[in-house]
Amino acid sequence: MTRSDLAVRLAERFPQLTQRDTELAVKTVLDAMAEALALGHRIEIRGFGSFSISHRPPRVGRNPRSGAQVDIPEKRVPHFKPGKALREGVDA
Repeated sequence: MTRSDLAVRLAERFPQLTQRDTELAVKTVLDAMAEALALGHRIEIRGFGSFSISHRPPRVGRNPRSGAQVDIPEKRVPHFKPGKALREGVDA
């Protein structure tokens, strides 16, 4: 499902909202989540799951083409952990 698919589904479910309003709502929520993660905050949505930031330490990798060693810097990456209700719903 894409961002626009989600906006269409919301517009269908709530006919009092226009397509433009639902697109703005979806964009606002996702932007707020991205901003919170960028600041290092954790996001928890009950029944769905939680988003957090994982730290990957610096390491030495290899260029697959030449085999030369490459220094890979430290990274902060988003991590999603599904909630119990989501895991059970997908498994059923």
